[in-house]
Amino acid sequence: MNWTTHDVTNQVPDLIDYNLYESDQALRDGVAREGAGEHDGSLLAYGAVLGEAASFALASDANEYKPRLEQFDRRGCRVDRVHFHPAWNYFMQQAFCQGMHCSAWEGGQPARISSPAAAGPATGAQVARAAAYLLHGQVEAGSLCPLTMTSAAIPVLCGEPWFDTIAPRLFSRIYDGRDIPLTDKTSMMIGMGMTEKQGGSDLRSNTTKAVPAGVGGRGEPYRLRGHKWFFSSPTSDAHLVLARAQEGFTCFYVPRWLDDGRRNAIYIQRLKNKLGNASNASAEVEFQDATGWLVGEPGRGIATLVEMASYTRLDCVLGSTALQRQALVQALHHARYRKAFGELLIHQPLMQSVLVDLTLESEAATMLALRLAGALATGKPSLSAGPAGTLLDQAFVRILTPAAKFWICKRGIEMASECMEVLGGNGYIEEGPLARLYRETPVNSIWEGSGNVMCLDVLRAMEREPALAEALMSWLRQQSVDDARLRQRVSELYVLCEKEGASQQQAARRIAQDLVLLTQVALMRAHAPQAVADAFVSTRFDGMGGVFGAIAASFEAETILGRAFNTL
Repeated sequence: MNWTTHDVTNQVPDLIDYNLYESDQALRDGVAREGAGEHDGSLLAYGAVLGEAASFALASDANEYKPRLEQFDRRGCRVDRVHFHPAWNYFMQQAFCQGMHCSAWEGGQPARISSPAAAGPATGAQVARAAAYLLHGQVEAGSLCPLTMTSAAIPVLCGEPWFDTIAPRLFSRIYDGRDIPLTDKTSMMIGMGMTEKQGGSDLRSNTTKAVPAGVGGRGEPYRLRGHKWFFSSPTSDAHLVLARAQEGFTCFYVPRWLDDGRRNAIYIQRLKNKLGNASNASAEVEFQDATGWLVGEPGRGIATLVEMASYTRLDCVLGSTALQRQALVQALHHARYRKAFGELLIHQPLMQSVLVDLTLESEAATMLALRLAGALATGKPSLSAGPAGTLLDQAFVRILTPAAKFWICKRGIEMASECMEVLGGNGYIEEGPLARLYRETPVNSIWEGSGNVMCLDVLRAMEREPALAEALMSWLRQQSVDDARLRQRVSELYVLCEKEGASQQQAARRIAQDLVLLTQVALMRAHAPQAVADAFVSTRFDGMGGVFGAIAASFEAETILGRAFNTL
């Protein structure tokens, strides 16, 4: 007797075995436009590997089987080991082979940096690394954290006289996740320790103290005592840690193992049980006279780590852009296969409004993220062996990067939710990819400074560097001269920026939002097909709705959606 109750029909096949890079025209165009076209072949290869069914399965495993802390061994000795699922090691190996932890600072070549002057990034290398980051983050986002910290630490440390002793391991393309002394390893990672439980983003409330172990000063050892409430990538071989020295807040290089083979006095109290980002370990730690070496100038630790944050914040933008992209392609894939009321979703007018709006958001984010990566390579005179980039490039780095972190990370949360709804109940279940993407999106808004912190940083940058602010505003005015809607929005932005004190702070989110939207419009009008650019302008500046898909303007749906995701 046949007990089958029904045939399985109208279910969407898994989106697997496709090339993440080849199917993303906006990303490929941006890589070429921003000077990284020579890396097209390696990015195609990486996009193919990441798109394999096995990669998606491993990403699921890495997040289902979370890192596990072993504080003591069977004899009772304190070991503080963190055990990862093998899938974590797979993604770290892939990322190291791609050079995502170091390639931005080696000109795209595997040569070792042997002097600070050689640590200036080439535009192509910075943009290629950003593109690889965008691809990797679509499949397994948790493994991006240690890559971000390590890459951002290189320009901070390259000026130290002892940098050459760690450079070969920092620039190694062979991942070595063993928890052993650095002298026995082939590569290394560097994390960051700033946040304390009483302060969060308010670093000046930190209480961890550092006292000289000898004469003190730059490059000298200190003893650190205190705690960190969020210790990023706790199994990294060293961390850059903020602590109070006699001269004030100072940055210290704190290794996990000491040169004599003993563990440093850094004790992991527990791993954080996070909403998302499950594959990656984040910890609470205590320093019990841990040894650290002073980095940079005494009393300039916050400035040193803020410099590092300019790179990590860009990675937050890239990470959210990656999550937007993967959520979008999952939604488009579903709509192309799923029928409702006798018609494919992709052909239904209201669903087209939603998908077009989501597509425009993703392409604008991609375009801006790559432009920021290109500007970072030329807009940081302290890192470059040559002259600084243009004032506009520097404005993109200093003003637009925190603004973009605020806006794109916020929009990513909304996008993941909307894309989940496209899949309906099939998007809400844990077996599918949307639930994990949805849980992952808030972290980039929080890490490296929450939304309000970013918006206030935008105001501070514009106040402290008026030449950069004027360069950016003048550029936006020039880009808007032929469109009355845009001219009006730029004029309103000028008025907001001229406010003072509490009134200006109250407007900080609007200022950051408009800086990003007007920049995205300028980039889209210059580089996207006209149908895409026109749709973006009309949906963002002609009474934009409060939710995705609340579009009053007409648009060329087939052109926009066909460009968005082509796997043929």
